[in-house]
Amino acid sequence: MALTRVLGGAGSALATPLFRLYWIGHTFATIGRWMKRTAVGWLAWELTESPAWLGLMAFADLLPTVLLAIIAGAISDRFGFMRIIRMSQIAAAFLAIVYAALVLSGVITIYMALVLTFIFGAVESMGQPARMSAVHALVAQRDLSSAIALGSASFNASRIVGPGIAGALIVWAGTGVVIGLCALTFGAFWLILRGMDFGDGNRKESKSPGALVQDIGAGISYAFTHPGLRFVFILLAATSFLIRPVIELMPGISARVFEAGPTGLSLLLSAIGAGALIASLWLARRGQTEGLTRMLIISTSVTGIALMLAMQFKSIWIAAFFLMIMGAAMLTGNVSAQTLVQNSVESQMRARVMSLFIVFAYGLPAVGAIIMGWVANYTGLQITIGSGALFMLLFWAWSRPQQKSMSARLEAQDDLPR
Repeated sequence: MALTRVLGGAGSALATPLFRLYWIGHTFATIGRWMKRTAVGWLAWELTESPAWLGLMAFADLLPTVLLAIIAGAISDRFGFMRIIRMSQIAAAFLAIVYAALVLSGVITIYMALVLTFIFGAVESMGQPARMSAVHALVAQRDLSSAIALGSASFNASRIVGPGIAGALIVWAGTGVVIGLCALTFGAFWLILRGMDFGDGNRKESKSPGALVQDIGAGISYAFTHPGLRFVFILLAATSFLIRPVIELMPGISARVFEAGPTGLSLLLSAIGAGALIASLWLARRGQTEGLTRMLIISTSVTGIALMLAMQFKSIWIAAFFLMIMGAAMLTGNVSAQTLVQNSVESQMRARVMSLFIVFAYGLPAVGAIIMGWVANYTGLQITIGSGALFMLLFWAWSRPQQKSMSARLEAQDDLPR
């Protein structure tokens, strides 16, 4: 009770023992993932001193998410969330040990690192839909929004803490040791998962490839014929394609728009991250599904307006302020969308629908960044990014009249056992 009074909805979610254990373990593993990404990035730079290789390594880490997420969702729905999460964590720990051994022995090459990074990304993508879907089975429906926001808060905190720890350890002990320590974080999460059990539905054990393809098709059809889910995915796609690519283009924005170099890049990215962290903590404490449709719709306009204003000023500090607002609004929209999807989807379809969420939220920004980067070569970064922000206001105008009907579809709660 005391925890709930202080932390609001976040306290109520954390008062659930299974979720609390899961959240702690998942946070450790997420810190490990950011440590691994930082160490691998620095390793690639040490081996090549090439910015092109840095981009290629990042692409190798992301590509499996786009390619495998939908398959991973169907597999999770068929075989059970917890089984898939456990398998992905033990596989990640094993890969980290192999990666560390190759680095420490001095035989690692950039091509080995590229292949291992791709395999690591594949393992992560196979477990991601299950990790997101499992939250729904661990808390009461009334605590779902807080639980998802707590996950976002730990993610945003981890992407600050993880690279900070990795940076200090790289100087002291080297990249091999850092990657080896990441294996411990993945193993710790696996040990926590071993002691957990919850019902995640009746799972079909058929391994027929044809049946799996049918499951994937059924999940896609379900998501886009459900009026509420379709509405959420359209707004999520708009943000992912028109706003989110700004993060990938930020090195160019810092250098060309603000003439600030790496220092400016750090400031601008930190501003976005700070806004996202503040918003996730607020949403975790708020702890309500009611009103999230309205917040999702409002976020589409706030992200567009804040980004346009950030591009209108030559002062990087003013831009950082508006980017912090954009980061908060973008995170609010993302958590609102994820909560509404989890709240509305049928249990037997959950992982498949969440895999589509992953593709839209994490795959589309890469496509958007490629297209916006190409257009910016001809029109300039400010015009390209400002145009994307303006288009977001058109999506707000489209969605605003539907708020009442979509709220009724997406926010209904029955508090049935999950």
